[in-house]
Amino acid sequence: MMTHDTAPRPLRRTLRRLALAAALVATLGTAAACSTAEDAGLSAAEALPANTVLIDVRTPAEFAEGHLDGAVNIPVELPTFTAQVDLLDPDMDYLVYCRTGRRADVAIQYMAPLGFTTTNLGSLEDASEATGVRIVR
Repeated sequence: MMTHDTAPRPLRRTLRRLALAAALVATLGTAAACSTAEDAGLSAAEALPANTVLIDVRTPAEFAEGHLDGAVNIPVELPTFTAQVDLLDPDMDYLVYCRTGRRADVAIQYMAPLGFTTTNLGSLEDASEATGVRIVR
């Protein structure tokens, strides 16, 4: 049986992209379900280059209270964090944020040695200001 680690590189890349797409669909579904108002600004698809992904590393409860439009929730404090990061495409650029920037830094310290291009955007508000992406509440 072929596992993630033994799959050929093109297949692994495809699997990572499919996993990321599934995470995005789940996140967008959550965002639509919890959206009551949006701050001024753009969606991630409108504001960012196509090879850039927003990652919110806060808890699912914090994410549900408000997040950047189009962000993927990968909570750094959950045991599934490393497995979720392993599914990400290393050819993409990742903009990471949390409540204060501390958890984003923890996530980046894990991701950077794996070859990911990452940027700590700090807090939710700082990330929105830096990117122009609206906060969905």
